[in-house]
Amino acid sequence: MELGCHLLKKRQKSYLMDFKWSKEFAQNLDNQDELSAYRNEFLFPQHNGENCVYFTGNSLGLQPKGAQAALQQELDDWAKYGVEGHFEAKNPWFAYHEMFAEPLSEIVGALPTEVVAMNGLTTNLHLMMVSFYQPTTERFKIICEGKAFPSDQYALETQVRHHGLNPDEVLVELEPREGGHTIRTEDVLKTIEEVGSELALVMIGGVNYYTGQVFEMQKITEAAQKQGAFVGWDLAHGAGNIPVQLHDWNVDFAAWCTYKYLNSGPGGVSGIFIHERHATNKDLVRFGGWWGQDKETRFLMEKGFDPIPTAEGWQHSNAPIMLMAPLNASLDLFEEAGMEAIGKKRDDMTAYLEFIINDIKSEKVEFELITPTDKTKRGAQLSIAAKGQGKKLFDTLTERNVIADWREPNVIRIAPAPLYNSYEDCWNFGQILRESIQ
Repeated sequence: MELGCHLLKKRQKSYLMDFKWSKEFAQNLDNQDELSAYRNEFLFPQHNGENCVYFTGNSLGLQPKGAQAALQQELDDWAKYGVEGHFEAKNPWFAYHEMFAEPLSEIVGALPTEVVAMNGLTTNLHLMMVSFYQPTTERFKIICEGKAFPSDQYALETQVRHHGLNPDEVLVELEPREGGHTIRTEDVLKTIEEVGSELALVMIGGVNYYTGQVFEMQKITEAAQKQGAFVGWDLAHGAGNIPVQLHDWNVDFAAWCTYKYLNSGPGGVSGIFIHERHATNKDLVRFGGWWGQDKETRFLMEKGFDPIPTAEGWQHSNAPIMLMAPLNASLDLFEEAGMEAIGKKRDDMTAYLEFIINDIKSEKVEFELITPTDKTKRGAQLSIAAKGQGKKLFDTLTERNVIADWREPNVIRIAPAPLYNSYEDCWNFGQILRESIQ
């Protein structure tokens, strides 16, 4: 893709101005947006020959136009080389996963040796808990979110039962205060202190899927580690969305999917982070697999697991090439745009969308934004509690060419993704929303 070197060198502007409710104002913001050209690198679902208003990047990102060519390359090499494609393909499959170490490390603030793309998210969370949840009689409790995304709940519950323990006695669930929607950092820290020496693990979603709240990961990590616990973060809604510095924050482990903000396609490969102090520890307990075996001895086919002294040592199987190819195309865009520029547009666009939603008043529908207003405590998501006509309103929006996300009992989630959404998308959404509730 050629967008010009100037796009890479310029700093993304921050639009510190009074917002206005007008199409012209939104278009003017788009004209000033140094990332606007990236919108043309994605394919939008169509309705009556027009792009839909796509605000569901927090569930499934749009397809990069380069994904088809990237996937076709691997299909062509499979046809041309067969098994020899592991070494003869344009991107040799034997080391295919290694291409992702550098770009993923930039996105999550890690060393390249601390990350690897593999498996699916929940599978990876299970594998991380094999290494980082080893309960004892004295230290066995896990702090997690109350009403976390169900997959996380099930993973935690079944891991606890695997160790012969009762989830009701092990899981300490964090909840908002009465009448609130988000969990206060001071309450998390207080809970960590109260559990104290019984705390084995803290595992929380870095961004809450329901409210869009961003947790203060560094503070929480430090507090839990002072109690002697391990700390892991589910970054399903964080990777490619919010600024993360896993290495510098001394996080023990993290895992994320790539099909949301990272646009790898449905069922796209997951990623993991393991801090180098653990990644180099060959004695750390784990489930082994052939692809995690030392590369120099892998093909000797001998007994005795000798893990690679990086995050790669947690791999089990060879890379899922067909799932990784679209991710390769998407990460090219992230590398070119840069996370700093993406982050600035994320903040500006989310603020503009917040302005639009708050400007809409109706006696029929009571709106409440349950996502934090502080830009440091949210990413590219706004969750609208629409009381009274919530589901009916959501269905009307869908009929009007808006693709958003519904979560029971009454929340409409909208996610303005910086790489492909526009300010005009935000204005169009506001127009449709206003018309839908009259």
